[in-house]
Amino acid sequence: MRFRLTPHDTSFFDLFSAMGQVLLEGTVLLTEAIGSEPPRRAAIGLAMEDVEHRGDETGRELLRKLDTTFVTPFDREDVHELTSRLDDCLDLMQATVDLVVLVETGPLPPAVGEIVQVLSRQAELTAEAMPRLRSVTTLTDYCSEVGRLENQADQLHRRVLADLLAGGRDVFEAWRVKEVVDRLDGVADAFERVAHTVRTLAVKES
Repeated sequence: MRFRLTPHDTSFFDLFSAMGQVLLEGTVLLTEAIGSEPPRRAAIGLAMEDVEHRGDETGRELLRKLDTTFVTPFDREDVHELTSRLDDCLDLMQATVDLVVLVETGPLPPAVGEIVQVLSRQAELTAEAMPRLRSVTTLTDYCSEVGRLENQADQLHRRVLADLLAGGRDVFEAWRVKEVVDRLDGVADAFERVAHTVRTLAVKES
């Protein structure tokens, strides 16, 4: 039988929950950047930088706590892994917003907005899951749904690329759109990696 000391300190869970909320803020700004006209995007990019900095600070606080806490809620390497995976989601969202600001794309295909909706749902599910890490074995449905959404994002990504290859766009504009959707697909993959990490935690705790 596996035995684990249970820490009374809940701040790990509080910090993971804070990271989930920051991810939600990031997807709101990502959605605004994708749907806005170029003149508004610079301000959105600055707001995204602020959100990303707050996420970084929360991640650093998690790692500082990991270094100074004797009894942790999960294995230390798993706490580190989950922190890193959450940070990856935010970093990739900021990189996507930066690209949208810098390349000054025109109106994006409707399927791009659909991908962002998928990412928003992944973020919502992740934010809802973080406070529930206290009972991580109950999160299998979350893991499965985030994976399903990642597959949906892949399908939308392929649809956009197929439309670009069909022609009708300026080649440079097509390249700009491709760069954006490639990065959005990377965000969907990053959310799935968070879910995979949570699934690993659930298996270890079961």
